[in-house]
Amino acid sequence: MPIYHQLGSIPRKRHIVFRRPDGGLYAEELMGHEGFVGTSSLLYHTHPPTTVMSARKLRDLRWEEDTDTSLRHRHFLTSRVARGGSPTLDRLPLLFNSDIGMLYVEPDVTDSHFYRNSQADEVVYVVEGHGVLESVFGDLPYRPGDYVVIHRNITHRWRLDPGQGPSKFLVMESRGHIRFPKRYRNDFGQLLEGAPFSERDIRRPMLLEPRDEKGAFPIVVKQYDALNELVLDHHPFDVVGWDGYFYPWIFNIHDFEPIVGRIHQPPPVHQTFQGDGFVICSFCPRPYDFDPEAVPAPYNHSNVDSDEVLFYASSEFMSRKGIEYGSITHHPDGLPHGPHPGRAEASIGAKYTNELAVMMDSFRPLKVAKSALSIEDPRYHQSWIDAQHAQFSPPTS
Repeated sequence: MPIYHQLGSIPRKRHIVFRRPDGGLYAEELMGHEGFVGTSSLLYHTHPPTTVMSARKLRDLRWEEDTDTSLRHRHFLTSRVARGGSPTLDRLPLLFNSDIGMLYVEPDVTDSHFYRNSQADEVVYVVEGHGVLESVFGDLPYRPGDYVVIHRNITHRWRLDPGQGPSKFLVMESRGHIRFPKRYRNDFGQLLEGAPFSERDIRRPMLLEPRDEKGAFPIVVKQYDALNELVLDHHPFDVVGWDGYFYPWIFNIHDFEPIVGRIHQPPPVHQTFQGDGFVICSFCPRPYDFDPEAVPAPYNHSNVDSDEVLFYASSEFMSRKGIEYGSITHHPDGLPHGPHPGRAEASIGAKYTNELAVMMDSFRPLKVAKSALSIEDPRYHQSWIDAQHAQFSPPTS
């Protein structure tokens, strides 16, 4: 993110003497992407971040794909996912390709280990749940509707608050760097006046409490499509200060300002994030098109060179039937899709929608993970046929 931020204690200049109270030097660490030319931050550790006591591979993470690759629209119901487990180790793979992976988890325990994904940026959409994302950059409280952006290699831990209800996370893992769309920014990186959000909407770590503790602290690292355990001889959150452009941050879907028009606006007006080979969009409550002859429901369209995935963050969606809160639909490249029967007609004259959904469009074909088959509605591809002429019936949770 092109927003400079500073937290804690840092020296006057970079790469100069900065001593601990006992006279020793703080350990300086530069963390960033694209070598030395991308966004980065400079962190100051009480102990060197290199003091690893042991290292071992825990297990491989090979996402298996469904061998049935017949071309059809697909529908998955997260209400059927078993609840519980770790927010980092028990994620259920749903869809993936070489650019992006989509996973889902309903964790009920705070990890005893620390975690970092060293092969992907993560965008975690908080469907439900409250808590704090702890990281080397400080504490970042989260709430429902948050997109929590965790750039690769950031050591962190999800501290769940079970007293405020269950947790449900939709996780998107990106091989490329997550950023706001280029068209929303000027040449200096500042968000434009016409963008659907501003820098004021971005939440950054604001509380840094360094931990000077020696011992054995396990960090689970995802790298090379495997989980590895590194045991550090000190608490990893020993940073006394940092500054730069590389850190975890949050944008809430309810802070997205919808762009509306006299007639139907295409999906790019809902774009929220840009990745390499995909985009993420937010469909939010908004007024409908205001021309008296407008048809608010989206027109039929064919995804040419892209797959469309929708996570329904509410039970309302103008153009769909047979879906529920937590549904995920996959509309692959090569098939037209559009409003279900009667939805276009029903939308005429409607003034407002309360729909809430997260859309991910990938520009390479997505594979369906085998692990998603147990929560699939197998008849979804028939749902555009009028109910009296088909055997399709909306799924029940």
